[in-house]
Amino acid sequence: MDLGTLFSNPEQLFAMGSLGLLALVMFGALALFICALVSILCSPLGFGMTVVWIVITFSAPFLGPVAWFLIGRRDAHRRREAY
Repeated sequence: MDLGTLFSNPEQLFAMGSLGLLALVMFGALALFICALVSILCSPLGFGMTVVWIVITFSAPFLGPVAWFLIGRRDAHRRREAY
């Protein structure tokens, strides 16, 4: 298949663009998940809270990391400063 044929068929162009966008979103979600796990494991939380956040992250692979970065990480740093 040459590029002229590819760009002349809008359905194929749309399918390839959609596939590329889906791959980009999946890569971003995977990167967010991995960054959240590393951040949780490096946080100053105790063993119990670390396990809780890891379970939340695995239970909700997109919402768990988002919740960690919005709520848990800030709370972990606040707890470290309190001690």
